[in-house]
Amino acid sequence: MTDEDLLSRLLHRPRLKLERKKSYDDMSLSLYDSAHSLDGRSGWETPVFSIKDSFDPNPMVTEAWEALCRSQVYFRGNPVGTIAACDPASEEVLNYDQVFVRDFVPSALAFLMKGEPEIVKNFLLKTLHIQGQEKRIDSFKLGDGAMPASFKVLHNPIKKTDTIIADFGESAIGRVAPVDSGFWWIILLRAYTKSTGDHSLAERPECQKGMRLILSLCLAEGFDTFPTLLCADGCSMIDRRMGVYGYPIEIQALFFMTLRSALSMLKHDSEGKEFMDKIVKRLNALSFHMRSYFWLDLQQLNDIYRYKTEEYSHTAVNKFNVIPESIPDWIFDFMPLRGGYFVGNVGPAHMDFRWFALGNCIAILSSLATTEQSNAIMDLIESRWEELVGEMPLKICYPAMDSHEWRIVTGCDPKNTRWSYHNGGSWPVLLWLLTAASIKTGRPQIARRAIDLAEARLLKDGWPEYYDGKSGRFIGKQARKFQTGSTAGYLVAKMMMDDPTHVGMISMEEEKHLKPPLRRSSSWT
Repeated sequence: MTDEDLLSRLLHRPRLKLERKKSYDDMSLSLYDSAHSLDGRSGWETPVFSIKDSFDPNPMVTEAWEALCRSQVYFRGNPVGTIAACDPASEEVLNYDQVFVRDFVPSALAFLMKGEPEIVKNFLLKTLHIQGQEKRIDSFKLGDGAMPASFKVLHNPIKKTDTIIADFGESAIGRVAPVDSGFWWIILLRAYTKSTGDHSLAERPECQKGMRLILSLCLAEGFDTFPTLLCADGCSMIDRRMGVYGYPIEIQALFFMTLRSALSMLKHDSEGKEFMDKIVKRLNALSFHMRSYFWLDLQQLNDIYRYKTEEYSHTAVNKFNVIPESIPDWIFDFMPLRGGYFVGNVGPAHMDFRWFALGNCIAILSSLATTEQSNAIMDLIESRWEELVGEMPLKICYPAMDSHEWRIVTGCDPKNTRWSYHNGGSWPVLLWLLTAASIKTGRPQIARRAIDLAEARLLKDGWPEYYDGKSGRFIGKQARKFQTGSTAGYLVAKMMMDDPTHVGMISMEEEKHLKPPLRRSSSWT
């Protein structure tokens, strides 16, 4: 089936006479006209569908909703989030009974798309309250804007009280504070506003202050010469040592999306305008830096292959002094004639050529990637389907590390062995991001193909957290079943395909004023 055939089927179903939520205003709906211009197509209609209106109710959807509802956590009678996993067969709970900020995002999107925003609003306010607490790890005080990695609700049936215990990294593997939690909070606040049309939540003084505190942390001036954020290993979805310290693509893409989200919600008062000015300047610098230095396609790979080194002054082309001999052998066969992606990391004498799914999908949705780059990323996924998707979407990164490299980079991590967990494992939760990116770029057939793969196994396998193996064939060795992210990611993907306008909650249009990437000449000219 061609792109046009699938789009036609999605967008020319019988229209139902339902009242659209007022949040889908003309501005948000304009996304879909321009989204199709990425492929040279004209704009398309905006069908009104919900999961309840499917012509052929899918029993897998029903099972997923039941699992998601069972995972809800209540504080004083109100739902405030979903736990990470609800596996009745697992005796070892660990921290999977907690509400993780990043893990709740697909759950929140599912509830918003279903028209149940209360749990999302409660979550946003409860985590905001936790942010206001004093945060100390070994007598060291964290920044005021730090958001928790997770929280747990403790019920006392005797006293009939509820208590929240938050984790800011002091209980995490490696004791690393999550940089991405604050970013996801702001992104989710925007999604709530877009979905409900309720601007009053974002305009509350406490929400405005919460955003400013987060922005204060990441916009602080220091010794940095790059507009990107310097981060430790383990500060994002990849929360164990995986060699992503420095300037990981996931954090940079989320940072970009957060700045744009905050820009649309900050009040135009004296405090708000001060941050808005900083945001605009940072966005210009960050977009130029990422589009110029993190982008890799066949032409750029050939340029790097012929780089000169030890170049000085502002005229240097090889600005980070990347040694051509450091290019890994696998990249030469992996890079297709058509296609490209944002590499995992760029820093002094360092370029991590690995593919990271979350960062590249967020780059598309936030329009950090230009129109051409967005299409090139989707070209890469299609041409390298077996490597990046295989039998279960989606590879968190590619390729996996092994042998000496695995020992040095991961510290002999027994959970991150090759093609497992964060080291090349396949994560069903990433399905919603791939689907959103596919719809935004006007190529829903990619999402349809990935959803078909997931539907063939996810329910039967018990909604695992991740899959192992080069093609994602095996349930992960330590994967929890009934993983909430897997059920929520599937539901969000299905609802986006039923009603593509849902993508407007999480997607952004390209800002024309942001500086385009420079076309750099080869260093040998």
